[in-house]
Amino acid sequence: MSVYFVVQEEVHDSDGLDAYMEAAKASSLGRGKAVVVDNAVAAVEGNWHGTRLVILEFEDEDAFREWYDSPEYQKALPLRLAATDSRAALAQGLG
Repeated sequence: MSVYFVVQEEVHDSDGLDAYMEAAKASSLGRGKAVVVDNAVAAVEGNWHGTRLVILEFEDEDAFREWYDSPEYQKALPLRLAATDSRAALAQGLG
C-alpha cells in the first residue's frame, strides 16, 4: 500500500533550502515520487503552518524507510531542518 510523506514548511533560508534540494536529489532516485511541491499553499481551514507543502509518494513504508534512513538523505536532512520550520508526517494511502 502506498504511503505519503507530507511536509508543511515555513522557509526562512531559501538558499539553504536550495542546497537541501540539491543534496536530497541524489537520495531519492528511484525511491519515491513527488506528487506535490507547492511554495504558495493557500490555507482554507484552521491555522496552516507555513507556505510550502511537499508530498512524496512511496510504494510502501519499507520504501519510505529505505529512503528516509539512507545515509544520503540523513546527510541532506539537516540542511532542510536548518532552512525551514517543518512539520512532517507519514500517511497511509487508500487501497
